[in-house]
Amino acid sequence: MQNALKNAAGWAEEAGRQPLPEWDSLPGIPLYMDQVVLYLTDLLAAFQRGESSPLLTSSMVNNYVKNGAVLRPEKKKYDRRQLSALAVLCMLKQVLSLQDIKTLFAGDASQEELYGLFREAHHAAMKEAGRELAQSMGEGRDSRHEALRLAAEANAKRAAAQRILLELEKEASAPKEKAGLEEGRQ
Repeated sequence: MQNALKNAAGWAEEAGRQPLPEWDSLPGIPLYMDQVVLYLTDLLAAFQRGESSPLLTSSMVNNYVKNGAVLRPEKKKYDRRQLSALAVLCMLKQVLSLQDIKTLFAGDASQEELYGLFREAHHAAMKEAGRELAQSMGEGRDSRHEALRLAAEANAKRAAAQRILLELEKEASAPKEKAGLEEGRQ
């Protein structure tokens, strides 16, 4: 069982050394759908559970665009804005609903700013996970117990993020509801 912890610690350390690319390092020329899927599949390969459950397919991309989570491509080509949104979406869909992710994207921040914030937070979280796993391994902790602990922490943080997003949705809908009530009075 210690092998599981050792392998996970190695994976986390490797993933922590390779952060997502900076905004300016994303492809500068727009990509067609097949290129987008190949690029992001390669970029996020460390986070794919197995070949039977890909993080991204062209059908998924079409669905995200259709649902408004990702900007429509221009002339069937995806630029940095869509690539960064899809990268973030691929990572966050593991813990948040599509509606929650749309709420996250709906703020005033630019796509570049959101991507930069996510990139930094994700990199720091991966480095922390690597340190924690290495420490757990050094202390001879049980792999299954560590997986349970990490899952419980992830669940608590997911629930906190969802609560914040729920409050943001309420704040966003309050002015609309107020405007509707005022129109009804006139």
